[in-house]
Amino acid sequence: MEPTYVRHIELLGFEKRFYPSQHYVYMLLVKWSDLSEKLIYRKYPEIHIFHKSLKEMFPIEAGDIDAKDRIIPSLPAPKWFDNQKTTETRQGTLAGYCHALIDLPPKISRCQLLRDFFQVRPEDENPPAPHPYKRNETFMMQKDRTTRGNTSDISGPIILETYRAIADYGKSSKYELNLKTGDLLEIVEKSPNGWWFCQRESQRGWVPASYLEPLEGPDEMEEPEPNYEGELYITTKGYTAAEDDELTLGPGETIEVIHKLLDGWWVVRKGEQTGHYPSMYLRKTGEKREVDTERNALRRETPPPRRSTIRNPQSIHAKGRQKISQDIYRRNSRHYLQQRGKRSIQSRPMNRVSKQSPLVERKNNSENIRQKPRAQSAPDEPKKKMPVIPPRPSAELILERCTEDTRKKLSIRNST
Repeated sequence: MEPTYVRHIELLGFEKRFYPSQHYVYMLLVKWSDLSEKLIYRKYPEIHIFHKSLKEMFPIEAGDIDAKDRIIPSLPAPKWFDNQKTTETRQGTLAGYCHALIDLPPKISRCQLLRDFFQVRPEDENPPAPHPYKRNETFMMQKDRTTRGNTSDISGPIILETYRAIADYGKSSKYELNLKTGDLLEIVEKSPNGWWFCQRESQRGWVPASYLEPLEGPDEMEEPEPNYEGELYITTKGYTAAEDDELTLGPGETIEVIHKLLDGWWVVRKGEQTGHYPSMYLRKTGEKREVDTERNALRRETPPPRRSTIRNPQSIHAKGRQKISQDIYRRNSRHYLQQRGKRSIQSRPMNRVSKQSPLVERKNNSENIRQKPRAQSAPDEPKKKMPVIPPRPSAELILERCTEDTRKKLSIRNST
């Protein structure tokens, strides 16, 4: 059986540590061929020592014999003294170096030396004890940073938000974290599908946002207000409602999203009906369905649990989280739709009078043509009689004369 090998290395950022003395370590997410993902920490000097050992093992590919044969990427030597500035500016070079390593021929990218270096060490799972007075600082690297030497794209020190678990949660896959009531977790990534990537001491994994609450108050400050105008989305997967305030929809249906909640259960509108629906089964109209990476696909198999299904949640806040009922959603949504209909009726005569369409109907209704100015007829030429029943207008002309509200309803009906 072939041993596991590294298939991807992603530089997440670096940490500034103060124990036993101030130093910097890079955070690397290593993905293996068995689909496991491990977070490791490496200092730059030891990365450079590994680089030198790799060149010694493959002198031809390192260009030591002939410079034209070099395929192993270069890596600058460490400086005598590393500070925060040099650690930041080196991120682009190090990220490119890690990607180039994996693109090398298998005899290099899957060699024992490389596998050993990127294996998880005990200090990766159990970092050294923190400084008694200073807290480690985390510097996350932006995802779109790929150019070397572009230091403006590097984020500053990030103090990760701390959330508290309101109930016990048992993980359903190895990529999630088990929770105990009262656990404090730092949020690394808030995914809109309701699965948040968190860290607790040396552990990292996905956690349902519904099991977490902010320490400052029960309400999410980042949660937007309802937008009753709605955004058009298409369901990518069907879902059968399990609660009274949810909607049952099939795949390929067009709906309107009126409230994007951080727990991943958005409020959607279908006609005059509203209800919760898992956001991971939605995509915006006009956008191509993105191909999920293996990491994302693993957390997108099932929607996260809703807070209403949690048994005995224990919050530290006396006042509970504000919740909008479906009756309020439906009433406000119906009121908005009525107001939108009135505005469209009032604006319709103005549009007809102010602008005349250059399109006229052909008698056979096959297509519309632009109206050409008629030549002035002779005085003795008899006038043609107008038909009693005008020809049926084409679909294009009908759509042109419709209001925006009618066009929107037609697009929803045609997509179902």
